[in-house]
Amino acid sequence: MKIKIVNKSKHQLPAYETMLSAGMDLRANIDKPVILKPLERTLIKTGLFIELPEGYEAQIRPRSGLAYKHGITVLNTPGTIDADYRGEIGIILVNLSSEEFVIKDGERICQMIIAKHEKAELIEVDTLNKTERGAGGFGHTGK
Repeated sequence: MKIKIVNKSKHQLPAYETMLSAGMDLRANIDKPVILKPLERTLIKTGLFIELPEGYEAQIRPRSGLAYKHGITVLNTPGTIDADYRGEIGIILVNLSSEEFVIKDGERICQMIIAKHEKAELIEVDTLNKTERGAGGFGHTGK
């Protein structure tokens, strides 16, 4: 699949880090380091603009290393970039740790996964078919 991208950042295009990676790492494109205090959130720009084909979305997900080592994650995860969005990709990061974290220019801050999706037609009804599970949720099956 080929996706059109405009790169107005100072950095290389996103890339898959290994042959079997599902996501491409996106980098911060900032003029000066950003200090993210505990429980603080911020929008980090990437300098990237994409044109997705109809029926696809780009999902923005946290990087496991940042989450595990520093408590940094993507706030609305997974974030969705729709096929008709043409603005700059911005990433909402949040610091869930008890220590400040410095985001530097060029730092890999999240990953982007391209995913196919379907359009659903909702059909309003009065009842749904019964299942063994029924309305059970939120841990109803045990530990």
